[in-house]
Amino acid sequence: MNWLLVFIGGGLGSLVRYATSLTFASSNKSSFPLATFIANIVSCFVVGALVQYFYKNPMNDNGKLLFITGFCGGFSTFSTLSLETFNLFQKNQFGMAIGYIMASILVGLAAVWIGMASLK
Repeated sequence: MNWLLVFIGGGLGSLVRYATSLTFASSNKSSFPLATFIANIVSCFVVGALVQYFYKNPMNDNGKLLFITGFCGGFSTFSTLSLETFNLFQKNQFGMAIGYIMASILVGLAAVWIGMASLK
């Protein structure tokens, strides 16, 4: 059942991500990736609101799997990175938080480059 909840939520999040791309691609006249930026920021807001909601309204993990893992994961994994970093800051693990941010960006960029180079 857990897999199905993540699957459904992820599919819905991906559809909303696609709709966001379509909505903002035609209106964006600059090279700034506006649709991705908006998806990432909105997803961060949604994951923050959901974490607070589930904290105040404890329930089984089904809602968390559907909405946080599934929907927000399908909409943007940046929201998960942001939440995990926020949790590290709350635990006063500042070095780990900064390292996680830097490693995610730098290793991510390197992985894109390696992936592209491997298909040349």
